[in-house]
Amino acid sequence: MQSPSYEKAKIRSKSEVLVRKFSLDNSLLEIGLNKKFFLKTYGCQMNEHDSENIKGMLRIMNFSETFDLNEADVIILNTCSIRENAHNKAFGMLGRIKHLKKDKPNLIVAICGCMAQEEGVVNEIRKKYKFVNFVFGTHNLDALPKLLNNSFINAKLNIEVKSIEGDIIEDIPVTRDSMYKAYVNIIYGCDKFCTYCIVPYTRGKQRSRRREDIILEVEKLYADGYQEITLLGQNVNAYGKDLYDDYDLSNLLEDIAKIKIPRIRFITSHPWDFTDSLIEVIKKYDNILKYVHLPVQSGSNRILKLMGRRYTKEKYLELFHKLKTIPGIAITTDIIVGFPSENEEDFADTLDLVKECEFDGAFTFIYSPRENTPASKLKDDTTLEEKETRLYKLNDLINKYSKESNLKMLNNIYSVLVEGESSKEGMLYGYTETNKLVNFKGDLTLVGKIVSVKITDAKSFSLDGELVE
Repeated sequence: MQSPSYEKAKIRSKSEVLVRKFSLDNSLLEIGLNKKFFLKTYGCQMNEHDSENIKGMLRIMNFSETFDLNEADVIILNTCSIRENAHNKAFGMLGRIKHLKKDKPNLIVAICGCMAQEEGVVNEIRKKYKFVNFVFGTHNLDALPKLLNNSFINAKLNIEVKSIEGDIIEDIPVTRDSMYKAYVNIIYGCDKFCTYCIVPYTRGKQRSRRREDIILEVEKLYADGYQEITLLGQNVNAYGKDLYDDYDLSNLLEDIAKIKIPRIRFITSHPWDFTDSLIEVIKKYDNILKYVHLPVQSGSNRILKLMGRRYTKEKYLELFHKLKTIPGIAITTDIIVGFPSENEEDFADTLDLVKECEFDGAFTFIYSPRENTPASKLKDDTTLEEKETRLYKLNDLINKYSKESNLKMLNNIYSVLVEGESSKEGMLYGYTETNKLVNFKGDLTLVGKIVSVKITDAKSFSLDGELVE
């Protein structure tokens, strides 16, 4: 049994990253026969892709998936720890499962993901959720088959969470949620240690996958007919810094662009690592989509320093305007309001930055303290009411610029990757190259294809259009 440790999780050394391949004992290939699994995913795209790997392993063991909690023989919660809301949702789901397990004592329940890497969370599971069968973390995803088999033999709670800098595991089976869009991990972990963020503790140190492994994966996706890939990393711009002397994200993007896959995205970017060469590669290749998510978090230099972001408002704006030299670029961001000690002047600086940037969209949040992070120890004397007022003001401004950006698209024709039936009855939905949501009438045979759509109406969060034959 291994439990997570915050102290061990913050260690960063120069030790070599071990790259190993997934393996599965033949004796586990049929343990899922006539059994069903239910998988609930919380959080970011990295978690979504981890869940695709979890499904891949379960399918190899002959489990079938169910979307009905009551039918499940195995329930797995893949959790997120970025904000308190995600914590509450996961624990709320555990409350539902506890009642279910009373009626189904042989039900296997597992917790994984970032919450599993938190010392405090695991202690709480030990005290209040003893019906959970096993807990595993972000560093031993591949241990799922063995842990699951052990739980069928012994139902006692088993904690197997490693607080380590992290290795890289290649060839984990994957069952992708889409037949035309795919996630591709290129770098794991984060070494930035922003004072509010728990990710460096839950995901380990920055460690890049070998370029040949990434390129091989993308080539296979291209051969399988995938239309779009998203390169993933907690700090995707840092790719290669830990592995190569003269090969970074700009080089990798160029190599992938030459594979000719129609659409390439990458997330998430830290402003500190965004290079001029990366901007030039984005300009150079049409299949590298002209969309960048560039979190700023605050427009106040005082707050940015307290956050440990390692750039100033002026440096961010300098990078932003460089990115704007890319024709047709759309830029979105993340912003936190109510960070400890944020005052009206700090908030006004954030509003000023938004007014200058006129972002295409933003994810905005009220600050949520994370256990064991430096920011959680700062005095927070701003009322929740004031934080909510600031968030409303910020969102009004963000929505204004988002709609203005969308209005500029009226009567123009854009390429849209069709993803499925829209929530609007009788319509399809898809996304433009700049990640704008479009609803339009069309036949379901178009799903998975890139089509031309003329924009006929614009709102803050979506567009309506008509198919161009």
